Amino acid sequence: MSSCPALFISAPSSGSGKTSVTAAIARSRARRGERVRVFKTGPDFLDPGILERASGHPVYQLDLFMGGLAHCRALLAAAAREADLILVEGVMGLFDGAPSSADLAAAFGLPVLCVIDASAMAQTFAALATGLQRFRPGLQHCGVVANRVGSAAHSRMLGEGLPDDLPLVAALPRDAALRLPERHLGLVQALEQPALDAQLDAWADAWEAALRPGFALQFQHIDDVAEAAMPPLLQGRRIAVARDAAFGFLYPANVDLLRALGAELAFFSPLHHEPLPACDALWLPGGYPELHAEALSAHPTWAASLATHVAAGRPLLAECGGMLALLDALTDGEGRRHAMAGLMPGEARVQPRLAALGLQAIAWPEGALRGHSFHYSTLDTPLEPIAQASNPNGGHTAESLYQRGSLRASFVHHYFPSNPEAVAAFFAG
Repeated sequence: MSSCPALFISAPSSGSGKTSVTAAIARSRARRGERVRVFKTGPDFLDPGILERASGHPVYQLDLFMGGLAHCRALLAAAAREADLILVEGVMGLFDGAPSSADLAAAFGLPVLCVIDASAMAQTFAALATGLQRFRPGLQHCGVVANRVGSAAHSRMLGEGLPDDLPLVAALPRDAALRLPERHLGLVQALEQPALDAQLDAWADAWEAALRPGFALQFQHIDDVAEAAMPPLLQGRRIAVARDAAFGFLYPANVDLLRALGAELAFFSPLHHEPLPACDALWLPGGYPELHAEALSAHPTWAASLATHVAAGRPLLAECGGMLALLDALTDGEGRRHAMAGLMPGEARVQPRLAALGLQAIAWPEGALRGHSFHYSTLDTPLEPIAQASNPNGGHTAESLYQRGSLRASFVHHYFPSNPEAVAAFFAG
């Protein structure tokens, strides 16, 4: 049985620097020749792209709601079989949400390293760090990282008052050159950042320089466990999957599941005007069609091939941005209206403020699935929904599920492992 050390990186809030520190550790270890596997807590498509580039391996989600405890354990076990180090980046603040990052760390006994933005504090840093450590008894903390530190003197003040069992692991200097570009929904996608690898190396250099002499990170070992085999419910089915900068929001676990079910996947880029491959079913994941609406509307065969696909009764699943690309029209954030594929009646508009955010549970005709919603778009369609999602935390986001022939669409980003049988039944047609 294999075993692998694992560490959980969290923070008191979003924007503290969790992703940069996680990526810095991953890149630092990977360029030493270690096999590093990184996970992201909760639903996210943007941070994992950065972390994948840092570690050199796909980044999977660990979510106790979307996937469940057994699924998370299986993902960690699979990583333990082939890695020298496992890193798990939290989501939002350590105790935010239900389930929270703290819930996940506690479920697997992972020691927590908290990253705190120290740019506007001095001795209060120790009070905040100690409060995080003591708020939930039984949660193991192995140290803190001070981020955006102004000077060596500032670093000394930050360490004052920290208890012996909560060391200041590293003090990272404030450096505007290390910040990543952002847009609505979060960080700019990794595939759109040509200088990302150089920046990741700079992060790793900063991390190595900031580590306190003689300090060794503490880890919890993750053991291997056996996984049940997936029945080949999609054996012989060929599923086309859009994948590019306009349709880039794909969970690796979703892709793995379709393959485990026996499906052959054919990836293509609508953005680069590649034709729809010959297929039995089609999946249009979310992404940024609003940023590439002009190129999509100019695709010479896109609309006609989609119409032919649906007219033949072949399944088509469109999620969030994938759904927007199927509408009659889409108005982007600059107020420009673009004709879309016209398979789904209605129009969408990208607005400057957030329209929806939250975990989602939704009942497909084939069975219940889980996922999440996060978008700035509003939708106006005459279609009546066949189902309405619910938020486990009681939030107001409750997305609709639409069906038109073999076309199924929603703002929900579905997590396929939450119900493999339902997913297989839909794509089987």
